[in-house]
Amino acid sequence: MIDEVRLRMAEEGIDALVLRPSPDFRYLGGQGDGYLVLTHDRPPTAAAEPLEAAALIPPSARRVGVDPEMRAWELFSLRVEAEVVLASAVLAPLRSRRGPAEVAATERAASAADAVLLMARELAWFGTTERAMARRLWAMMVETGCEEVLSVLVAAGEHTALPRHVPCDRVINPGDALLVSVCGRWGGYCSEVARVFAVAEPPEDFEAMYSVVLAAQHAALDALRPGVTAAEVGRIAREVIEGSGYGNYAGPRPGRGIGLGPDEAPWLVPGDETVLTSGMTVCLEPSIYLPELFGARVADIAVCAPQGATRLTTTSPAFHVIDH
Repeated sequence: MIDEVRLRMAEEGIDALVLRPSPDFRYLGGQGDGYLVLTHDRPPTAAAEPLEAAALIPPSARRVGVDPEMRAWELFSLRVEAEVVLASAVLAPLRSRRGPAEVAATERAASAADAVLLMARELAWFGTTERAMARRLWAMMVETGCEEVLSVLVAAGEHTALPRHVPCDRVINPGDALLVSVCGRWGGYCSEVARVFAVAEPPEDFEAMYSVVLAAQHAALDALRPGVTAAEVGRIAREVIEGSGYGNYAGPRPGRGIGLGPDEAPWLVPGDETVLTSGMTVCLEPSIYLPELFGARVADIAVCAPQGATRLTTTSPAFHVIDH
């Protein structure tokens, strides 16, 4: 792998990479805190402080790739005189290609996230608040071995129509639509699963709208195969929603890459002409949001393979009614 990284560095004219704790950092074997520096003639070397990392950069370096998550004070502390560019120019294309071990790790992460939402169906939702249930799900993720909880969403009723909703003290009542998602890191790899429930009984017309979201995900899953572009898979998912009459209410993207980081290339949006290859893992997440009424989003992890895509999350995304 290091040889491939160095080859990419040479192609991009980059003499050194400086990474802080991040997906790129973990990709090159970084652990804990501190920094990691890679040059053409030295293996990845750890450094505790920015100045220590700067001392590992060859004096002759003319171009240095830095971590996309590098903070401003860290950049200033490096005191790099060379041209500074993003390390993602080197690492993003390599990270999007998953080997068998990486796919297996992502599958284990998907199974763990899956298990949390499967257990969530058995919880008592009536009369509790979004915030209280989000805390319970957070604790359940930790109990499954989640190393880092990245996000937990619980949205009830009209709040399901808010893509960036933050769980609050709204009480969950019978007749509410319920949108629940968990995203975390297990074994170094990220997974997100989102499911839609109804409490006691679904709102009027909700199931019809949700069936469109499911159809869009199924279409994207069928289209996800080597040789197809990311934009094409996204277009196929959006066409299902647009054909149903909900086009003006579709979420901004029907999918994205996921792996060491929760949001990675490729992006299933117009303009991303990345050609999918075997082993790429993506989160398929089509959604529809009807303002002030309700919304629905379903998210599953899938892997691109020559024989067709495979969902790594195994619980059914079919509509489920919670009766307790």
